[in-house]
Amino acid sequence: MANFIIIYHAATSYPSSPEEGKANQAKWMEWTRELGDAMINPGTPLGKSMMVSSDGVSETDTGLTGYTVVEAPDLDAAVEIAKGCPYLDMGAVEVAEMKSMGG
Repeated sequence: MANFIIIYHAATSYPSSPEEGKANQAKWMEWTRELGDAMINPGTPLGKSMMVSSDGVSETDTGLTGYTVVEAPDLDAAVEIAKGCPYLDMGAVEVAEMKSMGG
């Protein structure tokens, strides 16, 4: 089994009421419960970011809003997990395997 990161990209829609927000949160909690032990990190929101390079530091708008880490046997299985993510009601997600640095 490997770990996969599901990266949340900028939302294209948002809840239109507090009730809709609570319903979205309930879907999120249900999704994380359904995944059981496959859920490694249920979600970490991201704030403002800065780009750092050898040329210096600049503001950036990558559109990244958060991530989740799941365990799955392969990328296809991780993509199937991501297809059930409630964030898809608001925006897109990206899935990538988290590789070991070795050593």
